[in-house]
Amino acid sequence: MGHRAHEMELEGYEILSLNIGNPGLFGLRTPESMRLAMIENLEASEAYCPQRGVFPAREAVVMQQQERGIMDVRAENVFIGNGVSELIDLSLRALLNPGDEVLIPSPDYPLWTAATLLNGGKAIHYPCSEKNNFAPDISELERLVTTKTRALVVINPNNPTGAVYSQECLAGLAKLAEKYELVLFSDEIYDQMVYDDAQFIPLATLCGDNLCATFGGLSKVYRACGYRVGWVSFSGALKQSKDYLAALDLLAALRLCSSVPGQWAVQTALGGYQSIKQLCGPGGRLYESRSTIMEAVEKSPYLYLKEPRGAMYAFLGVNTKLLKGFDDEAFALDFLEQEHVLVAPGSSFNTQYRDHFRITILPDVETLVEVFKRMERILESMAAK
Repeated sequence: MGHRAHEMELEGYEILSLNIGNPGLFGLRTPESMRLAMIENLEASEAYCPQRGVFPAREAVVMQQQERGIMDVRAENVFIGNGVSELIDLSLRALLNPGDEVLIPSPDYPLWTAATLLNGGKAIHYPCSEKNNFAPDISELERLVTTKTRALVVINPNNPTGAVYSQECLAGLAKLAEKYELVLFSDEIYDQMVYDDAQFIPLATLCGDNLCATFGGLSKVYRACGYRVGWVSFSGALKQSKDYLAALDLLAALRLCSSVPGQWAVQTALGGYQSIKQLCGPGGRLYESRSTIMEAVEKSPYLYLKEPRGAMYAFLGVNTKLLKGFDDEAFALDFLEQEHVLVAPGSSFNTQYRDHFRITILPDVETLVEVFKRMERILESMAAK
């Protein structure tokens, strides 16, 4: 789908790309203080840095985690990477032996599944039902645990659904991981992107005597995707996990270090004014765009939506009574070809159903109004067939 969109752009078409959460593409800039911090440290960015990252960046992550109540995080247990994407790959590579299983939510962020498979593991998807507000059922999840299960992945706030898990749900996940001695991989890249009364709870604050890896970064909350700066911090069973952490350190050393310039923005980002709160609050750009999407869906006979409580996406469902035989991939291709809007089919997030698709809420209100005009047009044409 992305290749076809690129071909159409080369042919002269203007494509509205709503398939990826890329804030800079929609005019949402990185805070100025972060840009200045990077510029002021360019001279210190010319040499390789330690494989785990520059100390001020790692210490800033430690301070953030400790402020959230995760007291056993230390700088030596923080790794800076070329975005969270690289760290997902390295963390799984250090852990998995051939055939090991990783529990991953469905819908998922597809990189978790891909990285598991590429590193010799087996992705076991646990359902997060729309009927349950896209949260997992702990008893259903427990039935998927086997003697080969090594890790449990949690994505909160969730991409693609926008779900924000309750404390009860997170505590259940943490208890399950402790019971079966699983490594917890908590993907919290959207940690501060919550709306209305939704509350983000760091999973590591609920963990017991097992290892918890918390992933975060600059890409989303700080609108700095191109800086390629992410981090993973480890807490919990650190002494029992020395061999694993040593393996991760070795893998980090094999690529020498992650890109240095953007690392100097981490301390400023985490310690400064958190502008994302204004963007996600009433009157803020993301809040108003989200409201526009919900209003448009409410007016449409063809669409429905579980209100996104966090992150930067809407996971739209289709009324298959009116659109019989709906296929998300076919729709996405037709929408691209006919209306020049690129969306992500729901099945690309490893679902068993094909009647959803994801869009980002990053565009401004005016753009989203136009998108839904085009969307209604193509859905009406499909219904008329």
